[in-house]
Amino acid sequence: MSELSKIKTFAVIGGDKRQLYLADSLARDGFRVILGGFDKLLSVGAVALSDVSGALRCCDAAIFPLPCLRMDNSLNTPFSDEKRYLSEKDCDLLSQIPVCAGMADKLLRAYPFLQKGRVFDYAGREDFAVLNAVPTAEGAIQRAMEEYEGTIAHSRVLIVGFGRIGKVLARLLHALNADVTVTARKPGDLAMIRALGYKAADTAALKGVDGADIVFNTVPSLIFDRELLKNTDPDTLIIDLASLPGGVNFEAAKTLGIDAVRALSLPGRCAPKTAGEIIKTTVYHILS
Repeated sequence: MSELSKIKTFAVIGGDKRQLYLADSLARDGFRVILGGFDKLLSVGAVALSDVSGALRCCDAAIFPLPCLRMDNSLNTPFSDEKRYLSEKDCDLLSQIPVCAGMADKLLRAYPFLQKGRVFDYAGREDFAVLNAVPTAEGAIQRAMEEYEGTIAHSRVLIVGFGRIGKVLARLLHALNADVTVTARKPGDLAMIRALGYKAADTAALKGVDGADIVFNTVPSLIFDRELLKNTDPDTLIIDLASLPGGVNFEAAKTLGIDAVRALSLPGRCAPKTAGEIIKTTVYHILS
């Protein structure tokens, strides 16, 4: 029997709008759902509201947000004014049930007692990353439309990196009639970029940016350091999609007069409903 078939009640602990849509979708599937850490809300339809400890006392499984914790190891609860940490009793309850969390390694480091339980990282799974690439790419284009004073159509776009997000982003931008160049390191990826009808460039050979209106960086290492930025046209808009610490020296960009923006957590900001469904689907796969 799968873990999922044993569950009657989910506790959804903290998070942004993604977690609210997740809770609603779980309830529509017939589960009892209790929200914990949403003190600013008065009601959420068929979903029950409680404090964190109350939610954990009544559930068969718990789902934490992405990221699950803040930098100070408090729970990520933007819908609450209270800074909340897990108590010893909370950890004891969590050690007895399946726990799904985004960036679960942070949870295990902050609360080592949970290593005795069953803690799963949904954000570290390939199926989650692939599904999440679509709202991330759409959110990146939305951000570009807000920041760039021209149209996406006929703009010259450089995408650094041909991973999951880079692939989806290139396809969407190409469909919007942008002039798309994509960088990669592997010969096979460079060949695929050309085969799909985009221009290709070697990431390792990137020494500056000249002739691009918009740059999307997807590589989570410092590609756009001060030296590369010094050789970049100051009229270029750079949008950094890479997870922290990111791929752009923002201080250097500001000094050089280059417009660079950091665009993180785009699914939660731009498509929380879809992002919530993606979390649910991944959790179901884990518990099945």
